Amino acid sequence: MEQDFQDWIEHRRGRDRELLGWLRPAGDGFVVVDLLGRDRSEVVDWLTGEEALESLGIGYLADPYELRLDSGQWLRVRITEVSAHTISVKRDDWGAIDIPQLNFTVSFPAIDELRALA
Repeated sequence: MEQDFQDWIEHRRGRDRELLGWLRPAGDGFVVVDLLGRDRSEVVDWLTGEEALESLGIGYLADPYELRLDSGQWLRVRITEVSAHTISVKRDDWGAIDIPQLNFTVSFPAIDELRALA
């Protein structure tokens, strides 16, 4: 599914200008979109959308996730980098320094292949 991200409006945190997500125009309002490209609200007004992104923050990026591999199996991963083009993850190695790293690139938005670990 090809999407046009040009009409998405960045929302940055006031104190350090960290990108928190986007407000995507929808009808007479906006839909809150997180840094993984996922909708986080129904259609809301501008102020409600900004407040939702401020409340969401970026802490969820540090949570463990699962990546669906080509085989259909799920692998526990950690997010290492996020942009409006790709999402980089690595196998969760629990900080071990003596095992090879496995890195993956996930397309943006991450819809079906990346999920929060329950």
